[in-house]
Amino acid sequence: MTSIRLVEKKFTSRVLVVGLARTSGKKLQIESGDITLDTTSLLRSLTAMGASGAPDETIKIPYSSSADLIIFTGLGNSAKTYSGEILRRASGAAARALRGSTDAVFSLPHSSARELAAIAEGALFGSYAYSEFRSITKADVKSPLKSIEISSRLANKTKAKSLIKRAEVIAEQVHRVRDFVNAPANYLNPEIFAAQFKKLATTAGLSSQIYTDKQLKSQGFGGITSVGQGSASKPRLLHVTYVPKAPKSSKKKLKRIALVGKGITFDTGGYALKPREGMVTMKCDMSGAATVIAATIAIAQLKLPIEVHAWAALAENMVSDTATRPSDVITMYGGKTVEVLNPDAEGRLVLGDALVKAAEVGKKRGGLDGIVDVATLTGAQSIALGVRTAAVMTNNEEFQNIFLEAVKISGELFWPMPLPEELRPSLDSTVADIANIGDRMGGMLVAGLFLKEFVEPELPWLHLDIAGPAFNSGKEHGYTPEGGTGMSLASLVSLAEAMLDS
Repeated sequence: MTSIRLVEKKFTSRVLVVGLARTSGKKLQIESGDITLDTTSLLRSLTAMGASGAPDETIKIPYSSSADLIIFTGLGNSAKTYSGEILRRASGAAARALRGSTDAVFSLPHSSARELAAIAEGALFGSYAYSEFRSITKADVKSPLKSIEISSRLANKTKAKSLIKRAEVIAEQVHRVRDFVNAPANYLNPEIFAAQFKKLATTAGLSSQIYTDKQLKSQGFGGITSVGQGSASKPRLLHVTYVPKAPKSSKKKLKRIALVGKGITFDTGGYALKPREGMVTMKCDMSGAATVIAATIAIAQLKLPIEVHAWAALAENMVSDTATRPSDVITMYGGKTVEVLNPDAEGRLVLGDALVKAAEVGKKRGGLDGIVDVATLTGAQSIALGVRTAAVMTNNEEFQNIFLEAVKISGELFWPMPLPEELRPSLDSTVADIANIGDRMGGMLVAGLFLKEFVEPELPWLHLDIAGPAFNSGKEHGYTPEGGTGMSLASLVSLAEAMLDS
């Protein structure tokens, strides 16, 4: 993991990262934070090189004064203050451009500790590389920065130091999610996933429980069992619990939240077999499960005074003589029957089981203040919102508003989507309580309506469909690498923090 520290004026690295913007008159403007540079000569060089200051642009120029090399990272249109996400993406792009370098000092414009934290987050998110399964080509993958300094006049402020620590914790867990998502399915089946995260949770001081395939079947988890029964790698349900000590000074009871993640370690589509092109990235179909467990570890590391129960519903959706057939009827945890018209709509089946179980355990603990499921659930999500914006659906507008305020801190892109009641009849079945698919048009919303059936109306619930943003099959951008992104982890941490004040 890349180390990071704040410095004021004095820094040790000879590689300097500063911002580059463009004015309304299309002139270049250097944004070097608290560091003074010879802008006249640098602007002349940048203009000659055709620099634009556009987001994701990075330009390297040798320098002879305070640094040997300056990296200019695009901020887009110049402004008095830049949003946290603009700073996060600019520092992430610079960090990516510096793979192979040992260290760098970042000096980007900021006026608050929050903006400073965004710079740190972007730099750490961008300092990532995955080479676990390379052998003779391992040396071809340039290593990320080993150490980062951020120049700031706020370096000695307590809040700034605290937010930098927070950035380190979140970045560590984002990297962990990326590692799990990038791991090939033959090295990460449900059993291995559960065992590895249980070990990580135990190391972090959290309690955990793994439900085996036999326990799942005997206890009535028909959704998880039916999805996983076609694979030689048997399904699992992982429950990780964080219970902080209540502050003695507070008379308030601890709030309690459940996080539920879809954990399909590989998805062939089952008997609704996907084409090859749609299957090659399906090792990422466990992104939601990895995210909720890693987010819980982050919340514990930050010692937030909120009780968290994370559930990873794990299965491998394969084709065999024991796999679930189209039109099979299964009984979910809690007793509801489902006609499986499409075995490739499997994520909602494992989530349905886990949502009911999470609410049941929450009730025994005194009730939940909210429940959130995270899933790479539908291809329709990408069609509707693209591959960088995730969807959020809810049965409680107040809870959704708290989340949408929280994502202003994380910077991640979420867009609220409706759950139209007129689409609900399309899920009616002639032989069971409900079918697992309905109208094709509005498929993302239909999937949300299906999940809503497994949440009691009075329990505030959010459904996050991260199908597009969870895995980047295109070019790197900002702080986002190719492959697993870790999208939504920072937002879950921000939500936990926001719930403390709600």
